[in-house]
Amino acid sequence: MSETPQDKFKRALGSCTKAISGEPELEISFGGDIAGMVREQVMLPSLPKTPDTGSLAKARGEADALALRIALHDSEVHSKNMPGSPQARQIYEALEQARIEALGSTHLSGLGDNLMAALDARARRKGFHKDTLNDETAPLAEAIGYYAREIFMERKLPDGVTGIMDVRRKEIEQSHGKFDFLKDLMGDQEKFSRQIQDLLSDFDLADEPGEANNDEDGDDESREDDNQDQQPDQPPDTPQEEQQGQTEVSDADAVEDDSAELTDIVDAENIDGDSEDSDQTPDSTPQRPTLPNTAPPYHVYTTKHDEVIKAEELCEVEELERLRGYLDGHMAGLSSVISRLANKLHRRLLAQQQRSWTFDLEEGQLDTARLTRVIIDPTSGLAFKEEKETDFRDTIVSILIDNSGSMRGRPIMVAAVCADIMARTLERCGVKAEILGFTTRAWKGGRSFQDWLGAEKPKNPGRLNDLRHIIYKGADMPWRRAKRNLGLMMREGLLKENIDGEALEWAYTRLMMRPEQRRILMVISDGAPVDDATQSQNPTGLLENHLRMVIDKIENRSEVELVAIGIGHDVTRWYKRAVTIMDVEQLGGAMTEKLAELFDDNGR
Repeated sequence: MSETPQDKFKRALGSCTKAISGEPELEISFGGDIAGMVREQVMLPSLPKTPDTGSLAKARGEADALALRIALHDSEVHSKNMPGSPQARQIYEALEQARIEALGSTHLSGLGDNLMAALDARARRKGFHKDTLNDETAPLAEAIGYYAREIFMERKLPDGVTGIMDVRRKEIEQSHGKFDFLKDLMGDQEKFSRQIQDLLSDFDLADEPGEANNDEDGDDESREDDNQDQQPDQPPDTPQEEQQGQTEVSDADAVEDDSAELTDIVDAENIDGDSEDSDQTPDSTPQRPTLPNTAPPYHVYTTKHDEVIKAEELCEVEELERLRGYLDGHMAGLSSVISRLANKLHRRLLAQQQRSWTFDLEEGQLDTARLTRVIIDPTSGLAFKEEKETDFRDTIVSILIDNSGSMRGRPIMVAAVCADIMARTLERCGVKAEILGFTTRAWKGGRSFQDWLGAEKPKNPGRLNDLRHIIYKGADMPWRRAKRNLGLMMREGLLKENIDGEALEWAYTRLMMRPEQRRILMVISDGAPVDDATQSQNPTGLLENHLRMVIDKIENRSEVELVAIGIGHDVTRWYKRAVTIMDVEQLGGAMTEKLAELFDDNGR
């Protein structure tokens, strides 16, 4: 197949991004609507089918901004000097990004136009070009970041920021001299970040540095826990620490930067989990916390933008076929290993099926033991038998897979293949199985977040992102028809943020509507709930506490048997019956063993 112009542009842009960042092994993907970073992978928005000069410049600018941050940003210096209050942190982050982009455009003059094109597009999407803005709708931190670019880069700002700058320019220009001083320090991040405190004093926001992880709504205990992130040798022991290492989206293209607490990009691979033994038994969970007595009530700002959708409705059939082929091609070696494990599970399950029959029936299957009687006297009755229904067959297994951005790459590939083979194996044993996935429709809040902004940002709004719950295989759908749907997990831009509590409730509700007597729910995840928009605008622990409440309901007040497999993170703190694996290659074996345990009468 010949390379399309779009493919050529993507390849050239990827090479350029790697060169600017100084990381030749940097992973780059295209998909979704927002530029950002997950772990060490640069994610860029999809290009329009017929890109014009403006959209190409915007794409280059977004890639350049992320590459420059990798090359010119020191996360340790950034964290050390970060101020304490949320608004001060937003200004601090905006100035750091302005410094990075200004330095890049100084050394590489061609970057300046690209960066301004991307800036213009982001500002217009946020409505900063409108002349109806006021002090409430024109974020100060955004305006300071734009003004800093104007001074540092000595360039005229694009028309997309006209509205916000008309509201804020006069206020900011009173500190013009301090921006000039910061410009002279751009080459030294340490001095630059310390000097920002002097500028913040003009806006009555100066604070002691080093309090970046404090939450203004948190108590002393939560602040102490959060500050443990500063200690590299200490393993994380709170859900908040897990989420900080799980997913990050760059400031270069956040939906609403002024509402988000922006942190440095963190590689979740380098964060140690608490578990030292991937074979931990379900009973060895003494560290699992009890539910807090004063947990904030969980609520949702709006559900009108949520969706429950079948995989085939998110993608054309031809694209699903291509993605399935991509999945099979990359996981051929692993598939054979998992298949062998699945065959062992198959044999164990079949061995437990005690076939029993009811004899002397008027109709049914002919009883061969009475064949002689039938030949001698064809009119004789009661020559048929019928197999009794067994508890083993009257079972449904639901496999719920975390489709968040931190699963990108090999983890989601392995999860897709394992779920596929397990569902096929269970089907061969006469056990119903469904495969579900959960993510969000946008990074850092979607339409729900925009509705909240339009309603003048009421306090404690609750969940602020749009859910996307995906049905890859329904319980009554044959595996052969659902096979290609699993390829959707390989689609660029699908994996975003994860709100585990509501996903678990959704899967649980689906199970409770099934006629089977025995219901099993298996969750595959790699960390705690993460949704930046929700967590930045609500009290600490809203998503985590809700997840604990849902787990408690399912485990202790329902007949659904819940089991969890954590990839790289200790999930035994959340679930009673759980196992943690530190290598995704162990997932197939873990799934096989946990299912075998559940079907083993002695393990029930």
